Amino acid sequence: MGTKIYDLVEKQEIEMEYLKHKVIAIDSFLFLYQFLASIRQQDGRLLTDNKGNVTSHLIGLFSRTTNFLAHGIKPIFVFDGEPPELKKKIREKRKEIKVKAQQQYEEAVQLGDEASMRKFGSRTGVLSPEMLTETKELLTYLGMPIVQAPTEGEAQAAYIVKKGEAYAVGSNDADSLIFGAPRVVKNLGSTAKRKKPGTLIREAVPIELIELQKVLDKLEFTQDQLIILAMLVGTDYNHGGIKGIGPKKALAIVKKYTPNELFAEVKWNESFDYPWEDVFNAIKHVKVTDDYKLSWKPIDKKKLIELLCNKHDFALERVEKPLAPLQSIQAQSTLGSFI
Repeated sequence: MGTKIYDLVEKQEIEMEYLKHKVIAIDSFLFLYQFLASIRQQDGRLLTDNKGNVTSHLIGLFSRTTNFLAHGIKPIFVFDGEPPELKKKIREKRKEIKVKAQQQYEEAVQLGDEASMRKFGSRTGVLSPEMLTETKELLTYLGMPIVQAPTEGEAQAAYIVKKGEAYAVGSNDADSLIFGAPRVVKNLGSTAKRKKPGTLIREAVPIELIELQKVLDKLEFTQDQLIILAMLVGTDYNHGGIKGIGPKKALAIVKKYTPNELFAEVKWNESFDYPWEDVFNAIKHVKVTDDYKLSWKPIDKKKLIELLCNKHDFALERVEKPLAPLQSIQAQSTLGSFI
């Protein structure tokens, strides 16, 4: 998802050191699509091995995960399951966007326009079943726990944090908040840069911690009102929200009306052909599971080298160097000391 409510929430800038010895439930798909968008050649093509197999996701995931471990962070990687029925429309829209981007990329190739090739190429990334399988293999060899969500990965990650089994969800989307995550860490491990206001200087995007209770207190909201706020500006279950209503206007509306009054006032039925309650309940009562185990195991260097170097042509030194200081990492008997 990607509801646009972050401008309204209170954020605290933190350093990686702040998360040392803490467990973070990672929104895996968000990370993987970040890698497919950013780890590309100058002409916009994904990085591949000598056989033409895509390696951008493996490069990004190996680098970021070993960086987390080097900083003492204990990741849990949570994967999406079957999408809810209401999400099918947004998935179709995303497919259309990728198809159009592919056409624009091919046009840029014909023109020899490298800037456009990279721009449009970054929008075409698709995770194949084979890529997803190898992603999980890589994480297993790194000793990381993997959790398969029944539906929404971010909802499952939020549930893990609510249970006290992790400190925060690692995600750039605000959806974790509307799923009830007590804490969300944004921009974790990101190498993105932004322009410093009033200058031409580009600086690293900071890591931000968002605490749900502080958000609710500042907005003077209940969790249900936060969900309704998100629905007004748009979620993956009602893409685009109500036309003409942005976050600030939505904030005032939510405070003024009861839910039934609110959705009548904004003429929900003119924007969507299904009741607002369907979206609200899909978010509030999203399916999660307790069918998972959390344990961190020793890194299997031999299998990592086999996967990355022997199968996908990674340079041996590139794999061995970040692993060297991590070899002493062992599975922990409890989570308590890390949360």
